Amino acid sequence: MENISDIIDRTNKIAIVGLSKNPDKDSHRIAEFLLSKGYEIIPVNPSSDEILGLPCYSDLLDIPAEIAKTIDMVNVFRKSSEVQSIIEKILRMRLLYNSPNYVWTQLGISDQNAANDAQNAGLSVVMNKCIMIEINKLT
Repeated sequence: MENISDIIDRTNKIAIVGLSKNPDKDSHRIAEFLLSKGYEIIPVNPSSDEILGLPCYSDLLDIPAEIAKTIDMVNVFRKSSEVQSIIEKILRMRLLYNSPNYVWTQLGISDQNAANDAQNAGLSVVMNKCIMIEINKLT
């Protein structure tokens, strides 16, 4: 497994599952931070058509192929109990598009069985860490 700094260095485009339209939510603030650092983000939330001025998709598998095949990372802001089903969708994306390469779950979100499934399929996984904190540690 790659270390966190390598994962961050190799990531340009991030699909954010559970990105909220509410600017007070962590997912929204972290998405704004990622945009400010030059990352491209793909919002994924079934209750929104647009977040941060970007088209929002209801599900990972609804992202058009030409975009999905360029995603480096899926960052998850959903309950731990939802991680397994999200990993299953990510594995489907890998079969279809050979991407993403990385799965990241935010602080307080983890599912070791799902992480094992993802790692067994060749993905690098970071669980229970804030990507904003980790990026700030590197700068």
